[in-house]
Amino acid sequence: MIQTNAFDYINVLDRAADAAWQRNEAISNNIANVDTPGYKRQDVAFESVLQQALGNNRYESMDDKVANVDLSRLRGRAYLDYANYSYRLDGNNVDIENENVMLAENQLKYQGLISSINQEFTNLKTVMK
Repeated sequence: MIQTNAFDYINVLDRAADAAWQRNEAISNNIANVDTPGYKRQDVAFESVLQQALGNNRYESMDDKVANVDLSRLRGRAYLDYANYSYRLDGNNVDIENENVMLAENQLKYQGLISSINQEFTNLKTVMK
């Protein structure tokens, strides 16, 4: 008997897609405020939260790790980036070139997550036929 929930991976992928969407909003805000004096760039921490939720036990299978994830704690956390030093006199620490690269990277990540979610549902439909 298989002791797994068919939606474990879908739930984790959904949370990752939500965090990518949230990061997209933060990067868009950074770009919109590139000329605002004193503005500190925003970002979203999710990868470290996911890594902590999955744990570091190398003897546990990925299926077991995903099945044991507490979804209520698996959320992206927005933060202000005070560590990113400003080279500008007005205190704004947004680098427009860097933000555009991160936006493109995040959009590719989001598209990959949505594609993975769709593939999981395709797999479930195939099994049900």
